[in-house]
Amino acid sequence: MSAEFGGRTGRQGKLSQWLRGRRPKEDGADDGGREALLLAAAGAGLPLAPAAHPAPGYRCSCDRVGCPTPARHPVSFAWQTQSTTDRAQIERWARHQPQANFITATGMVHDVLDVPLEAGREALARLLGADVEVGPVAESDDGRLLFFTLTRGTPQDEDEWWPCELDCHPETMDEHPGLRWHCRGSYVLVPPARLPGDQGVHWVRGPEHPLPDPLTLLETLTDACARHAGEGADHAGTAWPLRH
Repeated sequence: MSAEFGGRTGRQGKLSQWLRGRRPKEDGADDGGREALLLAAAGAGLPLAPAAHPAPGYRCSCDRVGCPTPARHPVSFAWQTQSTTDRAQIERWARHQPQANFITATGMVHDVLDVPLEAGREALARLLGADVEVGPVAESDDGRLLFFTLTRGTPQDEDEWWPCELDCHPETMDEHPGLRWHCRGSYVLVPPARLPGDQGVHWVRGPEHPLPDPLTLLETLTDACARHAGEGADHAGTAWPLRH
């Protein structure tokens, strides 16, 4: 693992400082932490594109009134064709847009299995305890754990797959409570990212870990999601919703 689970060491320490509210230098210079993490993600094959960032008052830098996903969406409608692993381009973006978050487009090289935080932590412990190869894992402070995997491409059985766009829910939600599978046509924030309210997205396991086949993780993740959804229903009278 790139850092002790739940802890912060090395690059993770720099990242945690940045997420606590350090602003980039006004001249756009980078201290090496943010840019190095972005380049590491691109070096692992994750295609990146610039995204919005938080603005004062829990607003989004896009200035859209009532933006439904503040600081979580790309800045360009052409994000799918814009996404790249080119080091020079990412360096230019990072230096010219020092406050920007970055998204990584899924369904090209990788997919992301996105689960509620507690279910994800339980599943991660089980997978590592069973010596299953787990790839990069990111944690979002708003309560999600993101498992990065190889993409499955375009399957023959469309009923088993869905593009997880911002406001869509898969029809199989009841079978996979709380799980979102980001594949073609979707994206997620790549660490380091800042969210409104002093929250952020950071690596638990870094992009140096090889991407696994998603099917090696899926059963453990769905079991954990179902168990935690059941506990939520027992305590609150309803199952956890699927949320972005």
